Amino acid sequence: MLEPLPPTLPLDPGPARILVVEDEPKLAALLVDYLRAAGHQVDCVADGLAVLPTWEAGRHDLVLLDLMLPGLDGLAVCQALRARSAVPIVMLTARADEADRLLGLELGADDYIAKNPFSPREVVARIKAVLRRTRPATAPAPASAPQPLQIDAEGWRASWQGQDLDLTPNEFRLLRCLAAQPGRVWPRQQLLDQLHDDLRAVTERAVDSHVKNLRRKLELAGAGSDRIRAVYGVGYRYDA
Repeated sequence: MLEPLPPTLPLDPGPARILVVEDEPKLAALLVDYLRAAGHQVDCVADGLAVLPTWEAGRHDLVLLDLMLPGLDGLAVCQALRARSAVPIVMLTARADEADRLLGLELGADDYIAKNPFSPREVVARIKAVLRRTRPATAPAPASAPQPLQIDAEGWRASWQGQDLDLTPNEFRLLRCLAAQPGRVWPRQQLLDQLHDDLRAVTERAVDSHVKNLRRKLELAGAGSDRIRAVYGVGYRYDA
């Protein structure tokens, strides 16, 4: 009996402009570093009174908002933002009481993350999930002529000029991600997130192994050996 295939992962919503609102300098710097490493453009403010002017100037795609702020607290900031825009808001706070969480969500927050325990990777993953829900996924433009690479997302099959590539689920996910945006350079960590969206502990070298197998199967199908190119020190790209 064939093992059922895992559910299809949504396409990465792509890089976003994120406004981090956090008054603890070390934590703010840590969040900015992780979000920029994930490919996002990040601005940061430490005072609640600075949030609205900064957001109106930049029209950020998402606001990561602490509750305990000088000038104007996070709940008031959330309420003011929501009165002006549907911008996604993710609250990050040491307040763990249910009443605080419910109040934040009722005021219009899209997600709520407690600082204790705190995981920067979880914050990045939660932001990615919120962006998936609130932004259209980046997809390739329709082609005017048949393409040699065909990907059947529902059937979990990929073929090159009609020849089945016989991919494993992880190889299929990886090829689908790379081929969705030809020419885009994907860092290894972002590709790893596409393969394992559950924060499991897997090294980035797993991506190299999958790429090696993909190249071999593409070459056997007649696509050549350089369809997936390595970008030194960064990751990989797919050349159509």
